[in-house]
Amino acid sequence: MEGQRSRPSSSCGLLVLLLRLLTCCVAEEELLMNTKLETSDLRWTNHPPEDPQWEELSGLDDEANSVRTYEICTPDSLSSYWLRTRWIPRGAATTLYVEMRLLRFTMVDCASLNTRHCKETFNLYYYQSDSDEATPTHPAWMENPYVKVSTVAADHLMKRGVRRSNVKLLRLAPLVGAGLYLAFQSQGACMALLSVRVFYRKCPPLRSAFAAFPETVPHSLVEQAQGVCVENAVTPPGEQSQPPSMLCGEDGQWVGQPTSSCACRPGYVAGETNVRCRACPSGQFKPGLGPGVCTLCPDRSNTLIPGSAYCLCHHGFHRADADPPHAACTGPPSAPRSIVSQINNTCVTLEWSEPLDRGGRGDLNYRVLCSRCGPASQGLVTSCSPCDDSILYRPAQRGLTRRRVSVWGLRPQSKYTFTVQSLNGVSALSQSEPASDSVNVTTSRDVPPAVAGLRRVASSESSLSLEWNVPVVQNQFQILDYQLRYSPKEGEGAGQWQYVSSRSSSVVVTGLRRAARYRVQVRGRSQAGYGSFSPESSFSTLPEGVGSQLVVTAALVSMGILMLVATAILALYCYRRRVKDSELTDRSGHYQMGQTMKVYIDPFTYEDANEAVREFAKEIEASFVKIEEVIGAGEFGEVCRGRLRVPGRQENYVAIKTLKGGYTDKQRRDFLSEASIMGQFQHPNIIHLEGVITTSCPVMILTEFMENGALDSFLRVNDGQFTPIQLVGMLRGIAAGMKYLSDMSFVHRDLAARNILVNSNLVCKVSDFGLSRFLTENSSDPTYTSSLGGKIPIRWTAPEAIAYRRFTSASDGWSYGIVMWEVMSYGERPYWDMSNQDVINAVEQDYRLPPPPECPASLHSLMLDCWQKERANRPRFCDIVSALDRLIRKPASLKVTLAEGHSGSQPLLDQRVPPSLSSCGSVSEWLRAIKMERYEPSFLQSGFTSLDVVSQLNTDDLLRVGVTLAGHQKKILTSIQTLKVHKAPPPPLY
Repeated sequence: MEGQRSRPSSSCGLLVLLLRLLTCCVAEEELLMNTKLETSDLRWTNHPPEDPQWEELSGLDDEANSVRTYEICTPDSLSSYWLRTRWIPRGAATTLYVEMRLLRFTMVDCASLNTRHCKETFNLYYYQSDSDEATPTHPAWMENPYVKVSTVAADHLMKRGVRRSNVKLLRLAPLVGAGLYLAFQSQGACMALLSVRVFYRKCPPLRSAFAAFPETVPHSLVEQAQGVCVENAVTPPGEQSQPPSMLCGEDGQWVGQPTSSCACRPGYVAGETNVRCRACPSGQFKPGLGPGVCTLCPDRSNTLIPGSAYCLCHHGFHRADADPPHAACTGPPSAPRSIVSQINNTCVTLEWSEPLDRGGRGDLNYRVLCSRCGPASQGLVTSCSPCDDSILYRPAQRGLTRRRVSVWGLRPQSKYTFTVQSLNGVSALSQSEPASDSVNVTTSRDVPPAVAGLRRVASSESSLSLEWNVPVVQNQFQILDYQLRYSPKEGEGAGQWQYVSSRSSSVVVTGLRRAARYRVQVRGRSQAGYGSFSPESSFSTLPEGVGSQLVVTAALVSMGILMLVATAILALYCYRRRVKDSELTDRSGHYQMGQTMKVYIDPFTYEDANEAVREFAKEIEASFVKIEEVIGAGEFGEVCRGRLRVPGRQENYVAIKTLKGGYTDKQRRDFLSEASIMGQFQHPNIIHLEGVITTSCPVMILTEFMENGALDSFLRVNDGQFTPIQLVGMLRGIAAGMKYLSDMSFVHRDLAARNILVNSNLVCKVSDFGLSRFLTENSSDPTYTSSLGGKIPIRWTAPEAIAYRRFTSASDGWSYGIVMWEVMSYGERPYWDMSNQDVINAVEQDYRLPPPPECPASLHSLMLDCWQKERANRPRFCDIVSALDRLIRKPASLKVTLAEGHSGSQPLLDQRVPPSLSSCGSVSEWLRAIKMERYEPSFLQSGFTSLDVVSQLNTDDLLRVGVTLAGHQKKILTSIQTLKVHKAPPPPLY
């Protein structure tokens, strides 16, 4: 605005300043042109040039300052007279403002002049261009190409010598060129331009709610500006957290408050004006993010530096993991007092008093340690050793909260030392041993001696018949009964003892696993108590079918000499068969003379493909096979289910791959190569090859039939139906199969859940060896480099295999990590709907798949190990099998999910949120979005045809519709629940 503003009074000035501080909305202007500041000729362009009517003069403004003006007075003329400014660059703005001071001459007297063409208005135009390109003739002096802004009329006219200026503010938008020209058109006006000012408005830099926003030029009615948190402030974590933003209005004023404010970090609190974060002084702390105050450190703790989020404990004091940050630091308790022992034959009862100092905590507990001491010899100190696991403690040995315990199973007439330790929540953090007190006791009366001669009498697939020698008792107490304990030596349940009692010196243990080895011990009991367990012995159950063979053999022996002859003939046949198999073993890669490793032989190294098939696969007569139904399609033909009935063997189901007619020699060779590969493998977790049919048409490959099909589709159908230990069992089987392949120097190259087959017992077996190739045996870093190109399964393949086509067992390990993710997500597609190129870019930038819902932390940690960028750092399959075995032996470790455990060091891709009900247009569209389209007919038939009705469903309604799987119920209810969140009204914008 022209002229100086009058200075407000002091009280008004304070009020204005206060309002500005509260609103933070004072606009700033950026000048592009101001003729009031010009001291020399403006050199604007007149048109027409032969009759210039706009005259540039020097004059005085309202404040008596010298200014350059343009004047025109043509009340008698019908012609248009134009005046154009120089080129005005617009800078960063898309909206400009033009402020003009207009002085009218004789406008009021147009009528008195009796001049018909006199006017009291003029027109304002503008022309946009990217450079200063105007000439006296370009652009043409007309409304098009010029853009008309407005016809300007004066508010005040000059009459009777009274001079009063006019101020007009006009808006130009939207602008796209790099600059523009202003043009003034007069058609009979008598006026003067005192000054012209061109500017745009911008929002000034601002600090608010612990966020800093830069100077912002609005390009529309409202411009959103992104800010950053001020020093020592951060955006609160969470899926909905976004960087702070604020709206800048077209008038250059900030609108409202930041849409997402920042918060002070732990250890920092808000300053006086909420624009900065102040550090807590030494001796004070603030544990949380956001609002709060600095508080004094709790007892026995202090801070080392200002701005601390927690207080460090003094030396000798600790804070347990479960203690809150504001809890006082505590120490371990003192020793228990006054231990009293009471002996009853070979049982001892211990009692003691509470320690004088509990360490300042209420979670006091006790632990009892036992040592058996032998007699001293030749003046030496008595030697003591820890008691064995035959000692029993009631109620427990550790974690005692009551000050009493009974110890059973001690040896008679033996010396023992019992140590009682005091513990609390910080004892494990203390570097010193727990405080304790001890007592010595000597047992009385004899218990039975150790049992000897434990042996196996008979065995079957699921039972062991055992007996032992009756121990000789030297006292009046006879043996009342025996206690036998057993445990699997390896695998599931290893280390967990099962107990069986017997009144005689023999027992039959039933309910055992087939072909498993068990650890067994036995001890006797008299009136004086139990004796010690016998030394550990190991016995095995029989493999499948061995028990029935023994029965058959016993029957055959009873048949006499005739059966002996038959047995001799059978033995001769078996001998010849064994010789033949031995020759085949030598040719197919078995090591002889003490060597145990079997090495895979690439069938593509054979010049004649038929020779490889004859060597590694068994030829089956076509009459033995009956095809029942088509169950799928393969690369070379149909996949069928059928029956295989070989004379002398039980009929069983098989899967049959057929080679369609019209094949080439190469297609036949490629088709049979998979049989040549599978025929070399014998492992319970590798698909078993029954044989091939090559002498008739169609050519077939016969494998064992897997009832549940491919693993990925099987998991999707049974979403949420398995326990973590069952899923880990499946993964363990796959890893065992891959370990076998890796030990044979074999790389699969296409390991994925779709290539894992599942039988009726949930046993997983590796299949589909179409992309597999042989590893160079002599290489220290065996790889396969494909020279033929071909498709690569990007989502399952390691980065080095994608980039350089170098496949190793380590790249199979990467693929196994993806299979783990598929299993734990119940067949979800890895990387969801990302393109293959997006997957490659994300993996290259160290992004990794997040843990599936309810995935144990230990399993996701193993996945991340498999996805190490350096292949040398990935675990081998033998390591993976061992890791999974440890998890199976400790099922409790599978209950820790990523929310409770650590999340790994790798950056993760964002979790995928199931589509909400509110984002879909119909029930059918919603069911397809959450992949539950199988229930669409049931929903529609039950009357659930609108989203409003569906939003009210509960578990009972889903059961009536037919949704019985727990995983499917959870997915549907989770999607429905999001509708209630979306229905809530949005927060106000201002």
